[in-house]
Amino acid sequence: MLKEKVKQINPAFWVPTAYFAMGLPFVVLAQSTAIMYKNMGVSDTQIAFWTSLIMLPWTFKPLWSPLFEMFKSKKFFVVTFQFVTAITFALVAFSLPLNHFFAYSIALMGIVAFSGASTDIATDGVYLNVLSSKKQAEYIGWQGASYNIGKLAAYGGFVTLAGILEKQLGVVHAWMAVMFGIGAVMALVGLYHIRMLPSGGAVTKEVTSLKEGFSTLWDVLVTFFQKKYIFWYIAFIILYRFAEGFAIKIAPLFFKAAVSEGGLGLTTTQIGVIYGTFGTIAFVLGSVLGGYYIARKGLKKVLMVLVASFNIPFVVYALLAMYQPENLYVIGLGVVMEYFGYGFGFVGLMLFMMQQVAPGKYKMAHYAFASGIMNLGFMIPSMMSGFFSDMLGYKVFFIWVLVATIPAFLAAYFVPFGHPDNKEQAELEEGSTN
Repeated sequence: MLKEKVKQINPAFWVPTAYFAMGLPFVVLAQSTAIMYKNMGVSDTQIAFWTSLIMLPWTFKPLWSPLFEMFKSKKFFVVTFQFVTAITFALVAFSLPLNHFFAYSIALMGIVAFSGASTDIATDGVYLNVLSSKKQAEYIGWQGASYNIGKLAAYGGFVTLAGILEKQLGVVHAWMAVMFGIGAVMALVGLYHIRMLPSGGAVTKEVTSLKEGFSTLWDVLVTFFQKKYIFWYIAFIILYRFAEGFAIKIAPLFFKAAVSEGGLGLTTTQIGVIYGTFGTIAFVLGSVLGGYYIARKGLKKVLMVLVASFNIPFVVYALLAMYQPENLYVIGLGVVMEYFGYGFGFVGLMLFMMQQVAPGKYKMAHYAFASGIMNLGFMIPSMMSGFFSDMLGYKVFFIWVLVATIPAFLAAYFVPFGHPDNKEQAELEEGSTN
């Protein structure tokens, strides 16, 4: 009876916390660690390469996602991996004072990446199995917003805190405190989800032997590539975030770099406030409004608008690199504009994967395949971004980012829809009840 009662809890009580807990580890590894290592004397090239490489689990998570269709409940995996993430962040904190801190901390963050990617798989499984197609569209904005509130916590909260503590405790001990704090937040969210998270439904196909396990794994893989238009979808998903992959890793380093080096010369605290706080608030607002916009108009009708909203605002970084303004309000306004458009457009990709790629027998595993492909499209340019930035300089680099947006527009223009979008599905469901 308790299980059924928890299932009926309003999504507003678990969607925000579940996706916040997905977003926080990802943003910490993808971006916050760049500031930490920069302050600890690591080169931009090493930072960009290694903090991109450890993101591989988010790309390869489809390889183990079918296991979550075979055993336990989705909730079990969500909560378990949230506690693994919490403990590992604490271990990262202990590694920072050591002589070979970079190697130890990067290795531990690889474990965080694996547990974080596993949390993503199971959380998406709960979302896809508990909510109807209509509810998925209604909550997609809140899902994206909550995921990126992790950015607000990571940048606006923890990076700002690190900047304050660096002056009092020194760089190493400041970031130790921050890593302990992140671990504590993850542990608290895990405790909350023990009570509040729905189970996500029973296993799709229970297995009792190794042979059955491999059979199910093969079935998941084959049915994914048998989907109509799947190769169009793969190309679209990879190209949607292609330009972002170049920009997202270098932007905070550009903000931190000295003016004489082509950067903006901001302090850690200023980056936390401008880039992390106001930028993330703008992202959250854009995500929520984007979700309502899609729910009202239908994804197919507004896809090009969403792609433009996501990619065109990268011009802000090119302008900042060209003029290197000193006025914090000008810089902040540029970041707010870029992040609002980023958030508004980002939810379109997430809903596209839910409505066009995930439908079928293995919703959770196939959505994991799609999101893994999405992260591959993000990771490859992200790994190369440090090399390009060092070779071109910030000004030319961000002009290149604008050129890299072109494939996303082409992919969005040509991509077919094999399933009804949220508006068409709602009309079909309404018609069936009349």
